[in-house]
Amino acid sequence: MLYHSTSLSVFLHPELEPRAFEFPYQVGASLLLVVSAYFACVTIRRGSLFRYWWGRVARLLPSFLAAVVISYFVLRAFPIEGWFFPLPEDLRANLLMLWHWKPQFYPFIDGSHWTVPLQLMGFTVAALLYRSWWGHGRRIMIVLWMAVLVPLAQWPIRIAEPIDETYRTVVDGVGMHRWHLFVAGVAIWMWSVKRLSTPHFAALLALCMAAQEVHNYTRTPEGLLADTGSSVAVAIGMCVIALVARSPDMAMPQPARRAISWFAGISYGTFLMHQAIGYIVLRKLQDVGVDTITQTLAMLVTGTLLGWMLTRAVEQPAHKLLMKPFEQGGGAARTREAKTVGPR
Repeated sequence: MLYHSTSLSVFLHPELEPRAFEFPYQVGASLLLVVSAYFACVTIRRGSLFRYWWGRVARLLPSFLAAVVISYFVLRAFPIEGWFFPLPEDLRANLLMLWHWKPQFYPFIDGSHWTVPLQLMGFTVAALLYRSWWGHGRRIMIVLWMAVLVPLAQWPIRIAEPIDETYRTVVDGVGMHRWHLFVAGVAIWMWSVKRLSTPHFAALLALCMAAQEVHNYTRTPEGLLADTGSSVAVAIGMCVIALVARSPDMAMPQPARRAISWFAGISYGTFLMHQAIGYIVLRKLQDVGVDTITQTLAMLVTGTLLGWMLTRAVEQPAHKLLMKPFEQGGGAARTREAKTVGPR
């Protein structure tokens, strides 16, 4: 949220005044994918694989669809001259998550939403791997290393000019240049439960960090441009997640624990709702002479409030409704599922 409100907002809309404080590092979405992969490993053993997969879909998809529709109508209700004004065909394309496949034809209504199809694909692949021969023992390590090495080997093709459009469509569509973030999350979980030695973990995590640095290069008229600051920030974030996962639970004051738990509970809704609508908040406040610090605070508060509303009105009730068939069997059925799909 800080990156979007203080840095990307001004980059995308140069008419916005420079912020008094700037956080220029692209960190949040990348670490979101790392954390998603980590918790996929934590939860995949709980019950049947279909219940696990359906639970992830039930948690992600309804909120995403609602966020797209809400953002669409807000952008149309408060148009700003020269800014993106979504049309009905844009709504359809965003609901179908077509951006990665053809970004030149399907613009984002809210740019934060790019992670959703990758998370859905990641959870699906996790379930398929866990059920297969390749998801266990030493074979999973081959999968993890190849998931990082193959995209790295194709990096020269990805940055070539001109790039083959069919190749770009496939590679971007499956999010190949982001696979290392899922690998990092899995590696952190394996190390935290001591299924991966520290030297092996360090080597694999270092490769994921290198892949993040390579991913952050962009081609400009002046040549390749690095974003090393963001790469370092993501690397630090990976290390923090790993240390927290491996360490015992920390004691903290109850009010702080409740505040962190509350915000964690609405974090997905906040992630979905804060960017596109937040930029409108910045512009409207600037037009009436509000200072940039207050603008930034207003965007953060608006995103948090909208995220809370989306969580309470859509995410929680939709998840409860969609998971209801799995709860009807009662505790005994869930116990049988847990015994059937135990550790391998």
